[in-house]
Amino acid sequence: MKKLVLPFLTLGLLLTNCQKNDDVIIPPAPITKEEPQVTVDIVVQDFMWQTMNAFYLWQEDVLDLADDRFGSQEEYEVFLAESPNPEDFFYDQLLIPDDRFSITVENYKDLVNSFAGIFTSNGLEFGLVRFSGSDDIFGYVRYVIAGSDASTKTIGRGDIFTGVDGQTLNINNYIDLLFGSNNSYTLNMADIVDNTITPNGIEVPLTKQENLVENPVLISKVLDVGGQNVGYLMYNQFTGESSDQLNQVFGEFKAANITDLVLDLRYNPGGNGSTVQVLASLIYDTNTENLLWKDRYNAKIESAFGEGDLDNNFVNTTGTAFGNMNAPLNNLNLNRVYVLATRGSASASELVMVGLEPYINVVHIGETTVGKNQGSNTFVDDPENNNFYQPDREDQINPDNQWAIQPIIVTVENSAGFSDYSNGLIPDIALEEDLTNLGILGDPNEPLLARAIQEITGISAKVSFDVQYPVDLMTSSKMFTPSKDNLIIDRLPASMNQMKKLNK
Repeated sequence: MKKLVLPFLTLGLLLTNCQKNDDVIIPPAPITKEEPQVTVDIVVQDFMWQTMNAFYLWQEDVLDLADDRFGSQEEYEVFLAESPNPEDFFYDQLLIPDDRFSITVENYKDLVNSFAGIFTSNGLEFGLVRFSGSDDIFGYVRYVIAGSDASTKTIGRGDIFTGVDGQTLNINNYIDLLFGSNNSYTLNMADIVDNTITPNGIEVPLTKQENLVENPVLISKVLDVGGQNVGYLMYNQFTGESSDQLNQVFGEFKAANITDLVLDLRYNPGGNGSTVQVLASLIYDTNTENLLWKDRYNAKIESAFGEGDLDNNFVNTTGTAFGNMNAPLNNLNLNRVYVLATRGSASASELVMVGLEPYINVVHIGETTVGKNQGSNTFVDDPENNNFYQPDREDQINPDNQWAIQPIIVTVENSAGFSDYSNGLIPDIALEEDLTNLGILGDPNEPLLARAIQEITGISAKVSFDVQYPVDLMTSSKMFTPSKDNLIIDRLPASMNQMKKLNK
């Protein structure tokens, strides 16, 4: 971090706390020539504190974010300087203890790229499971990203690994071995025999590549099930750029006159709120007067808005954000949808289910989801834009501060006022994935899809739903990307002008 000579810092809140007469800092005395200048490294901490004081959902519950926390400029600067590491400052000083989702990254571009499905990866998407009664860990492959290094190797869905570079994976070393700075590693593979995982001597070398782009639409197809057409979509991240692609997929479903839709979100950790609106509208309704969900902010933010300003309604086009073409939606107007969701499904995935629930029958097959009824936004050091990140303002970001924060700023509730799902959404039909029978994604005999088809047709499936080796998920490779399990409230910057008008 660059050292700055700071005779003083301007502490006026970015939003003036959304009120005209709500000063929180006693102005410093004028600096005289005799006062020494102090070299400090607090530019990042100042950006973080200002943003969190204004926008953090639980600002009132964090003593160090209180509007009257500091009696002078000097006291404020000393507080910032006491935590020279910005990451420690963010996590230790500015968050409530129960905040599971707010994050910070040193380079905002890593975060932005991750939200767009662009990141450094070898292309292997996997889950990690802890052996019962042990600190040892094993991994299982969920799927392989097309065009990646892993796609050129003999490895695929259902394969098991227990070590990296000859070291057995355990609770203490798996982060460094799998997600550390190493650009390449070799997986030590294993087999499941009689429900026991045993190393088999096979090794698979993998190399990470920068700027790997994952298509969030992994699979889309029309299945002929007993003479009726059923649409199947496996969607793995709510990227803002994918709305046009989703619309195209639904156009194909519409042309095939599908009677039912199976929406596979089992590995989808979330993403952009605007894409939630598009997907929900493609499934059900394009009446822009109907409420899909409502945002709930802290008191200072909510005071800036009028009735209806925090509503997120259904939409009738893909919009123009993220380069989408504002195309009319190929809406299916379904009265039910079958959603495959597991402990890998979070935030935006859950919001689609919750938002549609008051309008249609949402049949949830799988496991209890993560339970993220909260949303966040990306903030960078751009005070003239209230620190909101906007792609067309990257040249306005402080060149001495490339840090970004992604704090929780909102809770969401559907049109029926339901918001209480922090413990996850419980499935209507419980079915865990089986490590001995993961099946082929998109194949009608894959257990979760087969269970949905059985529910649609009423005909018993030929496959067994007995789970021999259930996946007791500890974490997954997706949780080690900057985007993680975020619901991004990407419409908030458009509302910023109203906040500014309030303070004029």
